[in-house]
Amino acid sequence: MTRTVGLALCAATARLKQTGVEQPRLDARLLLADALGVPAHRLILEPNAPVPDMAAEAFERALARRVAREPVSRILGRREFWSLNFRVTPATLDPRPDSETLVEAVLDAFPDRQAGLRVLDFGTGTGCLLLAVLSEYPASRGLGIDTSVEAVETARDNAEDLALADRAEMRAGDWGQGIGGEFDIILSNPPYIEAGTVPTLAPEVARYDPRGALTAGPDGLEAYRALMPHLARLLAPGGQAFLELGAGQADAVAALAQSQGLAVLGRRADLGGIVRCLRLGRQAF
Repeated sequence: MTRTVGLALCAATARLKQTGVEQPRLDARLLLADALGVPAHRLILEPNAPVPDMAAEAFERALARRVAREPVSRILGRREFWSLNFRVTPATLDPRPDSETLVEAVLDAFPDRQAGLRVLDFGTGTGCLLLAVLSEYPASRGLGIDTSVEAVETARDNAEDLALADRAEMRAGDWGQGIGGEFDIILSNPPYIEAGTVPTLAPEVARYDPRGALTAGPDGLEAYRALMPHLARLLAPGGQAFLELGAGQADAVAALAQSQGLAVLGRRADLGGIVRCLRLGRQAF
């Protein structure tokens, strides 16, 4: 008997649910659509379509990886962020919807989409923050910095894929060391998880995200301490920095910013109500 899309999805959903996957139906649909080489919405419209043997084998391989709690984005090698498609590699953090909070904050703070802004992204990873912002400001240019050469290569590939390479430079570096000039927007999603808590994280994070992109010392604040002097030095007059935060870190990071002469201009919560973005500027004297 030929297996149909509907039957394959039902069996896969049950299997993923049993292993603790949060969105088993959605994940099964994305993996089967990839195996079939069709858009995911086609599976909803055509539940009785057959699943050829070759696609069934590819689906089974992908499903086994998801059962082992490898994220769908890493199985497929891509992730959607800000409605843009990004390559994801072992060297990069898996972009998350919560990080879109920073892009929203930038758009609110700089409403003129035709402005020629200078944008800097520390810990660029896939380049998702920098490239999402540049996609909204066609006259702007940006620089992405990451300690990982492999991540920088991925970010360059993403810039090429999104036709933004002419406005986005990606460079390996140690935060702001060797960077001069001034920037209107500085972005960063730095590592902010306390080192001792990594084993308690979801397997998708603990096993597959690069450790260096996750942890920042015993209190999770080491990256912010390293960043603040560079923000104070590199922000242009009227410029603003947008930092991603871990849950409950807003006050501690704000205090670090103020100790370097930066002013807290605002805080923005993600869809879960967690303060996810701290907005900083130069203090007015």
